[in-house]
Amino acid sequence: MLDGFGRGVHAACRYLAPRTTDELAAAIAAAAEADLPVTLRGAGRSYGDAALGRRGLVVDTTGLDRILAWDPATGVVDAEPGVTIEQLWRETLADGYWPKVVPGTMRPTLGGCLAANVHGKNQFRVGTIGEHVLGFELLTADGARRWCSPTEDPELFHATIGGFGLLGAITRIRLRLGRVPGGRLQVTATSAPSLDALMDAFEAALPSADYAVGWIDAFARGGGLGRGELHTARYADATVDPDGAAWLDPARQDLPSTILGVPRAVVWRLLRLGTHRPGTFAVNTAKYLAARMADGKEYLQGHVAFAFLLDYVPNWRLAYGPRGFIQVQVFVPHAAARAALREVLAAGHATAREPYLAVLKRHRPDPFLLTHGLDGWSLALDCPVPDGGLAALRPLTDRLTAITLDAGGRFYFAKDAMLAPADVAQAWGRARLDAFAAVRRRVDPAGRFTSDLAERVGLVTSAR
Repeated sequence: MLDGFGRGVHAACRYLAPRTTDELAAAIAAAAEADLPVTLRGAGRSYGDAALGRRGLVVDTTGLDRILAWDPATGVVDAEPGVTIEQLWRETLADGYWPKVVPGTMRPTLGGCLAANVHGKNQFRVGTIGEHVLGFELLTADGARRWCSPTEDPELFHATIGGFGLLGAITRIRLRLGRVPGGRLQVTATSAPSLDALMDAFEAALPSADYAVGWIDAFARGGGLGRGELHTARYADATVDPDGAAWLDPARQDLPSTILGVPRAVVWRLLRLGTHRPGTFAVNTAKYLAARMADGKEYLQGHVAFAFLLDYVPNWRLAYGPRGFIQVQVFVPHAAARAALREVLAAGHATAREPYLAVLKRHRPDPFLLTHGLDGWSLALDCPVPDGGLAALRPLTDRLTAITLDAGGRFYFAKDAMLAPADVAQAWGRARLDAFAAVRRRVDPAGRFTSDLAERVGLVTSAR
């Protein structure tokens, strides 16, 4: 039995974990012989069903985990798809390089990051990870290995990044990293009493910030709707952080072994005691009051501590209990964002399904075919699965979908478990979906690559 990272979606799947690219190619060929569709899976960090395939064979690529080449002179790395973000920064940080784009956890694989075209807290400045990919090798259904780049088969390049493994298996990735002046960031915390105030602070900080992310108390109502805290960060050079060079040592970046004196490995059990509506309301209220007290605070923080908040507590997802949670991330254009995000937060109150965590980011467009990116804002929401299962969340998620579509927005497939084909058609438009289908017919005419997500939202059909 496999699950999405939120544990709210799961499926019984045939499963295989090759260790080399030749074994990967053989697995795909054997699946074709047996008339089994293939679903590609990395570290399984997508929250929903993007890496589940109940009809066929799930192929786990985490065993392909070698860094093939690293050039500190250029900041270019060649790696297999199973290399994780953690492996990458541990290899390159001592040479003064950090990945230009990382998600909120260091556990995903590079192959998974390209498939989802992940973004980070600096999307407004550097875009998605795909914008820093120099090229990749794609193993297609016919056994061919095609090199794709912005200039070599650019159509396939721009469809595969963000294509969620539906066009073939990435076997080699060439990625450019960014040079950093030191191992720490200069971070500023700003509290905000409302959504408008938070977004005003966000916009004021963007011209000088390298990173920016907002936390919202989704339980707050009335004049405090959307209240929260903004964290912005800038790369700290030697004038700001004389000890910054020492923090390029990967060992200095390790997360603490305890949190408030409690071993990190058991913290999720304590969190479980308060992971319910009253408990989360109390925690959010306390967090906002603490943010007000820390308003304007500046401090130095390591890259790992700032970037990977989700990794502080191992197994934190278990705190949501056996039914788990789903995550919804809505993307809305800048002009419509304030009104739409107010409606999103109000929907949680109206359905008594307030998200337990809400994270705000600013975005820019990117050139990929199935991109979630746009000139606007996103709000990522953790939604616990209630006793009634996913069906009991429908009143909330249907409302969030309608608000987003009415605003001309999009969604993020890595954080979806509820969208329907009509929603996807409206969000991306028929032209984009038809273009993706045309690329798929070119490189996978028999429809060998699929997933539960792809079939649910209509990116592929269940019958080949």
